[in-house]
Amino acid sequence: MGGPPNKKQKREEHRNEAKAEGELPKKKFYRQRAHANPFSDHALTYPASPSQMDWTPHYPSFVATKSEVKPESDAADEATTPRLDRQLEIADIGCGFGGLLFALAPKYPDSLILGLEIRTSVTEYVEQKILAMRAQAKNPSVQPNITKLGPLDEDTKPPKSELNEDTKPPPTNPDPSPTAVSPSQVPGSYTNISVLRANTMKFLPNLFPPTSLSKIFLCFPDPHFKTRKHKARIVSPGLVSEYAYVMKPGGVAYTITDVEDLHLWMCSAFRGSGGLFEEVPGDVWEEREGEDGLDGGGKGMGEAWEAEVREDVRIMREETEEGKKVTRNGGQKFVGVWRRVADPPWP
Repeated sequence: MGGPPNKKQKREEHRNEAKAEGELPKKKFYRQRAHANPFSDHALTYPASPSQMDWTPHYPSFVATKSEVKPESDAADEATTPRLDRQLEIADIGCGFGGLLFALAPKYPDSLILGLEIRTSVTEYVEQKILAMRAQAKNPSVQPNITKLGPLDEDTKPPKSELNEDTKPPPTNPDPSPTAVSPSQVPGSYTNISVLRANTMKFLPNLFPPTSLSKIFLCFPDPHFKTRKHKARIVSPGLVSEYAYVMKPGGVAYTITDVEDLHLWMCSAFRGSGGLFEEVPGDVWEEREGEDGLDGGGKGMGEAWEAEVREDVRIMREETEEGKKVTRNGGQKFVGVWRRVADPPWP
């Protein structure tokens, strides 16, 4: 006579039911140890170049029509790869359980946002939650079943606040217009976010073309306290140069941690980037009344830019799971904001 199901059985049963019945996933069934070795072989698949990456299963609402595709190369692999009608612009590296993704989605409804996470179970949780939120935004009164056709598709069940305290119901339009509106234009539809299991320490340039990203978020990365583990930190002088490679001039990289030593380490890496990044002073991104743009040649971006940076910092502090945990524990959060400097012209 069999006994009660063990933890592994319960976890598998919940995951299968969530996928089959469209339920919002429960975090407790997707927990995974925080430490992952970025130098080990994780059997990841990745494109040889960004032009060979098919993003259409991740962002089906943004697939380009044939007339919108601009032939940029005669290479056969590029010609046969399905295209989106816009580039990915925002990356959350080490997205965890996706709190930042869901907070940024309605704020930037026309920008494609990607969460990158190395842990398998956590990536699966975020993927399932995206499916549920998309389905809820599409039809709040219906609980759809999942028929999964790709890495991400239109699925799942309305969110339950008791299952995910960090998720609020997506906004709906109380007075819909008779004119058809593309899902990409509706804030809160969550069609503009996706998640990918990836090792950015190895494959970041394989995913993003040069000067394509406008924002990179590095929220509460693993501090790797031991000196011999510092090489595994997601911010280092070598990796900062890769972040600069994929960022647009004027793009912003955000860092936040509750470990002061790690904060000083990340600041040192960005300050020592050889002029690739300039530090945005705290009086710009701290919450305050709007003022004129940044001082200094080429830095001034105006009140609108400063207000956007302040809002990004606020979301990063308050909407991520780790940020909420630090607040509950009365901890301190150390923030860094870094602006990508335009490369000098060739002589």
